[in-house]
Amino acid sequence: MKDVNFYVLFLLVTDEEEAMLLLKEEDEGRRRTSVPTQLMKLNRSQWWILVFISIFFLISAQAISVLLGRFYYNEGGNSKWISTLVQTGGFPILYLPLSLLPASQSSSSSSSSSSSFKTLVWIYLSLGFAIGLDNFLYSVGLLYLSASTYSILCASQLAFNGVFSYYINSQKITCLIFFSVLFLSISAVLVSLDDDSNSPSGDSKWSYLIGCFCAVFASLIYSLQLSLMQFSFEKVLKSETLSMVLEMQIYTSLVASCVAVIGLFASGEWMLLSVEMEEFQEGQVIYVLTLVGAAVSCQLGCVGAVALIFLVSSLFSNLISTLSLIVTPLAAIAVFHDKLTEVKMVAMPIAFTGFTFYIYQNYLDDLKVQRAREAQAE
Repeated sequence: MKDVNFYVLFLLVTDEEEAMLLLKEEDEGRRRTSVPTQLMKLNRSQWWILVFISIFFLISAQAISVLLGRFYYNEGGNSKWISTLVQTGGFPILYLPLSLLPASQSSSSSSSSSSSFKTLVWIYLSLGFAIGLDNFLYSVGLLYLSASTYSILCASQLAFNGVFSYYINSQKITCLIFFSVLFLSISAVLVSLDDDSNSPSGDSKWSYLIGCFCAVFASLIYSLQLSLMQFSFEKVLKSETLSMVLEMQIYTSLVASCVAVIGLFASGEWMLLSVEMEEFQEGQVIYVLTLVGAAVSCQLGCVGAVALIFLVSSLFSNLISTLSLIVTPLAAIAVFHDKLTEVKMVAMPIAFTGFTFYIYQNYLDDLKVQRAREAQAE
């Protein structure tokens, strides 16, 4: 179960690019932000209520999905492909916000899609396959690691994102981003070298190392696909309407879900599902609710991320998504009473320091964008 800031990172452009968009594409921006225009009709209290609900969905979704994934394994679940499927299987939920979009946005997206159908199909298939593989690696990592260790290792996605953004999206590596990458990398290395006696792999050091490798490699793939998505929107599709963002998530999730279903049948795990359900320690009803809850929480987190983008800003949504990476290991320690080893006690503050550098750099980028807006208004 991975972080749900799917929408946020690939919507963020560099500060220079965003300033240029503000100065050169004001008319297109107005057309693309019809949803925020409608939201401006809300009074202040209604707006704050929506913001707090979105924050709750976004922060809680990652923690809940990870905790439910670990609960599934703890109580007797053993299917890695089912765990993979639930990460994207709830995508039909996203049709609800898509259906609520203004007709102008939907039609604009449809015309754009029809003019580049082959390109869209290639993007959906390639990214969807990558997401399916990525989700499988996350599932294997969570199988062999405690929830807190898994969550700390997954934070390495921010470090990888900084590197890929530099090479693919021309994002500058500032001193703050460099130190963020450095601190998060050190934290991941420390955790991977820890002798986690609370790990589900028990005394098997190899299983523990496999879990660490899968979690870190999955974070690498996840960061790569985010950068490729941003590249697709900026250089290939050349559009970032809300409807296109939702469609990207829906159709790539559909492909990823198909990959998971194929893996489920090819591995033969489907034949063991009935036995697994019957032997689930908390009963069959809890078994089903656990999987459904994990699937729904992943999608609600995505909805929360998109809502914050259009209620506040992409920066704010990104910051809240980053904060959710801090909440998850703490929630795992509280719920499952994971052992807080000496190495974890050192690794967590280091990782949090890396988060702080990352958040502060986003704050500085936002200041540049605000100054561009002020200069444009003058």
